[in-house]
Amino acid sequence: MKNPLCHLNISECAREIASGKVSPVELTKAFLDVIEAQDTNINAFLEVTADFALAQARAAEDEIQQIGPRSPMHGVPFALKDIYDTRGITTTGNSALCRQRIPSEDSACAERLYSAGAVLLGKLATHEFATGGPSYDLPWPPASNPWLLDRFPGGSSSGSGAAVAMGMVPAALGSDTAGSIRLPAAFCGVAGLKPTYGRVSKRGVLPLSWTLDTCGPLTWTVEDAAIVLQTIAGHDPWDPSTSQRDVPNYTNALREDLNGIRIGLVRHFYTKDSPADEVTVIAMEEAVKTLEGLGATVFDVELPPLADYQAVTRIIIVSEAFAIHRKNLLSKPDLYGAVTRYRIMPGALVTAADYSNALRFQRVLADKMLCAMGSIDALLTATTYGPAPVQSQMRAETNFSRPPLTGPFNAAQLPALSVCNGFSAEGLPLGMQIVGRPFDESTVLH
Repeated sequence: MKNPLCHLNISECAREIASGKVSPVELTKAFLDVIEAQDTNINAFLEVTADFALAQARAAEDEIQQIGPRSPMHGVPFALKDIYDTRGITTTGNSALCRQRIPSEDSACAERLYSAGAVLLGKLATHEFATGGPSYDLPWPPASNPWLLDRFPGGSSSGSGAAVAMGMVPAALGSDTAGSIRLPAAFCGVAGLKPTYGRVSKRGVLPLSWTLDTCGPLTWTVEDAAIVLQTIAGHDPWDPSTSQRDVPNYTNALREDLNGIRIGLVRHFYTKDSPADEVTVIAMEEAVKTLEGLGATVFDVELPPLADYQAVTRIIIVSEAFAIHRKNLLSKPDLYGAVTRYRIMPGALVTAADYSNALRFQRVLADKMLCAMGSIDALLTATTYGPAPVQSQMRAETNFSRPPLTGPFNAAQLPALSVCNGFSAEGLPLGMQIVGRPFDESTVLH
């Protein structure tokens, strides 16, 4: 990234724009230049909306000159995982089934970002319909990890993590059903926030699981994640799953010290239930020392086994995903990728009793997690078992075997943030998760 503008995070962009030192048009052109130079290697974008972005940037520039910025996102570029509807712009879910799908309405998140004055650079790569995995029989190739191009950038918000890490865009929205914001954040070394279920509207987002889907940001910094969440959070009268709770000022929660904060370390997830690489375990121990040095008290807590959460989330996801895709899977199976079919078709075999029991057990597990957090401000655990694996060696069946460290917090519907937690010997990012009580994103961000 030769242009220094592309090294600015959102808060820095906002200050430069407000001061008049940088124009939204200049900023937008700088990021478009990075996309043009780098995306042939990364494949993060399915569509670049250059003309639309420049028109938005010019409008933002005129308005800011006349009355000043209306939000920290005014004139700042962003991009969307290609499951977010965008009026007049193709939204495909990276599927041949929707290759020509052009929505007539914007998703709620797109509406709120546009209202804040943000500038859409394009639509980002995803695993097909936010499931599946690295696939080579879809309309577009899988995204690559900017740190090492042969490595997996994480899924399913693969393009979102890769684009932000590469500096092609300062912020992107992803979705998270069992880890699909936090896994790309960990493998690409950025901040990725899964808000509380119901904190952000899912209206106009292609669904995978009504019970577990959440929408949230991927950014370079936690401060930027707070800014984006501030923009997209809040009740949506057209999405009955959203909460009517007031939205706090998330940036006000950001402080450097952790005096008085009590953190529960879920060590058994990555040391006992499903052991992580040594480099991850060491990095987590170093993180604990750092947090204690900042004033926090950290102690081990015991949650139900990781396998319990895996059983619940997989049954719910395959059941609901099959229900969503049943008609097209039965009538047009050839328009789905092989990995997607492998992931979704088992839902046809799940009985109503199994699905009902999974939903009941989900509430039991969520209650046990909340009980464990009774006197704790936040939980801490690893995000992944190690650095990004080689993408070509990944197999579809892995999704059903080794449980992700992220899934428990989808089952409990809690806010969870992944941040970079150092690097492996080969220079690949590692990640850790910080998890809060329901609707307490402020403490997580702090």
